[in-house]
Amino acid sequence: MTTSSPDAATPRRKSKKKTKDADGRMPLMAHLRELRNRLMSAAAGVVVGAVAGWILYPVLFGALQAPVLDLAEARGQTITLNFSGVATSFDMQIKVSLFAGVILSSPWWIYQLWAFVTPGLNRTERRYTLGFLGAGVPLFLSGAALAWWLLPKAVAVLTGFTPTGAVNIIDAGTYLTFIMRMVLAFGIAFLLPVLMVGLSTAGLVSARTWMGGWRWAVLGCFFFGAAATPTGDAVSMLALAIPMTMLYFGAVGISALADKRHARRTAAALA
Repeated sequence: MTTSSPDAATPRRKSKKKTKDADGRMPLMAHLRELRNRLMSAAAGVVVGAVAGWILYPVLFGALQAPVLDLAEARGQTITLNFSGVATSFDMQIKVSLFAGVILSSPWWIYQLWAFVTPGLNRTERRYTLGFLGAGVPLFLSGAALAWWLLPKAVAVLTGFTPTGAVNIIDAGTYLTFIMRMVLAFGIAFLLPVLMVGLSTAGLVSARTWMGGWRWAVLGCFFFGAAATPTGDAVSMLALAIPMTMLYFGAVGISALADKRHARRTAAALA
């Protein structure tokens, strides 16, 4: 009578599937899990930054309100922010804190964005992360600073339509939403060329593809410059569109260098 060994009777455990293949590619579900984890990490960073924004709220709100107060004093008109509800001031503090959290935590969530776009980089290529952060964070902050510089002019132009003898009582929530959209739109616009380089470094988009659509890209830069600047004047539009166009072509050049590295590596592997 033969008896089966314990090893034969017990089914073998299936080995855990790898999340990446030999080329560093991941299946769709792994990409979705990666996206979820990166979004949660980025959100945690924003929350930490929002705590600092909550502490600095009096200073931040004073800076946000300054363009309105300065304009009211210069014109001699009643231009002020209005808190229309019982909980509006509390909502305002939460929104300002979160807005500050996005700005303060920009190095962290920009890194999470890079890590998600380029998950297949090897150890040698991961050193590009420092270069990405070294370029991406200053560019994002430069775009936000440009929007902040244009903000007083935008407020002056938009409130200039107030008739003589009338008062302009601005809803605080609407005013903050206007500032947040403008600052974040400018910052992300300056960050897009760095994402182009990241996609090229990961081998997802070639420099030839970027260059093939340069006409549409330039048109998009000027259209975005006209739409994102509420002042409606040519100077503000050019102040955003020209740097975006220059950054686009700079990203195409860096992407071309990345394509050459991929070609040399592929040729060496085939040889």
